[in-house]
Amino acid sequence: MLARDDQDSLKQTPLHGLHVSLGGKMVPFAGYDMPVQYPAGVLKEHLHTRNAAGLFDVSHMGQIALRPKSGKVEDAARALERLVPQDIVAIAPGRQRYAQFTNADGGILDDLMVANFGDHLFLVVNAACKAEDEAHLRANLSDDCVIEQLADRALIALQGPKAESALAKLCAEAPAMKFMDSGPHRVADLDCFVSRSGYTGEDGFEISVPAGDAERLAKTLLENPDVMPIGLGARDSLRLEAGLCLYGHDIDIETTPVEAALEWSVQKSRRSGGARAGGFPGAEKILAHFDRGASRRRVGLRTEGRAPVREGALLFADATSGEPIGKVTSGGFGPSLNAPVAMGYVPVASSAIDTKLFAEVRGQRLAVQIAAMPFVKNTYKR
Repeated sequence: MLARDDQDSLKQTPLHGLHVSLGGKMVPFAGYDMPVQYPAGVLKEHLHTRNAAGLFDVSHMGQIALRPKSGKVEDAARALERLVPQDIVAIAPGRQRYAQFTNADGGILDDLMVANFGDHLFLVVNAACKAEDEAHLRANLSDDCVIEQLADRALIALQGPKAESALAKLCAEAPAMKFMDSGPHRVADLDCFVSRSGYTGEDGFEISVPAGDAERLAKTLLENPDVMPIGLGARDSLRLEAGLCLYGHDIDIETTPVEAALEWSVQKSRRSGGARAGGFPGAEKILAHFDRGASRRRVGLRTEGRAPVREGALLFADATSGEPIGKVTSGGFGPSLNAPVAMGYVPVASSAIDTKLFAEVRGQRLAVQIAAMPFVKNTYKR
């Protein structure tokens, strides 16, 4: 339990009052008082998102505008490429891309979304890292860009197969958007930033809205019987089934994008032989991993029984003896599968699909198998 002083020091999102009024069970998360679940419970919230539409408060995330001093968005993109291994220049206006800030050792400082809004870049970064990310941008890009923290905006996510129909009632342009489209749109007569993306593996949208209007927009969306409020508990089980990384758990400062099985996020233009190869922190190590391989890899894991294998569980090649060869970084019960799922790191030699390993749980070694990810098929609208 948090002491009262610690509880009082927690920040609140613009939707805090709504969470309390809806019966949200509030817990500390990344310095914020956030709902882990509502009265329906994590299981029902998870399955409702998979079958209809779930509404998530992600206002604790950081929103940053990167405005080029030259007035040319290409200059902001080239500047940002000094900090990430992704091709930012190639992001067309109205589109966004997943990226990572890397350090000098090739590790991941944070992962983020980068959108091209035509005259500037719009970034969404993780809550626990947002102060450090802003400082990192200011220390490295201030000569080329104005870095603006958008602290006066909330961020909500509408996820699930009925997200499009729910948002279409408030935003006529929503149905025409494709996966990773992003830009300014009017939603319920409010000036919002909308992207067709999310953190659940489902089709859906993330909506940046002026903080003062966030509760009204959320309430309007919740008037739709297809839309249910969803807490952090189901958000985590949904992203785990989708095989998506959680920063500080599945990726961190000691993990390269190649080790994390995120090669797909680094375009050929930034790899060895590409038009703008390297030039980002840790490029030597990261490109060496591309060219010669890494020694370990993030993999999916399925257990042979019903017992969940949690974060921190050690992985072994043998049922009874030997030293650990890897570790679980995320694990829990997958409600859509009615079975446990997990992710972790193992040596590349042990990373092939269907390889049998053993996870240590409460002093016993349980059989697990390397499994393909995502565990639940993505339903993005491409």
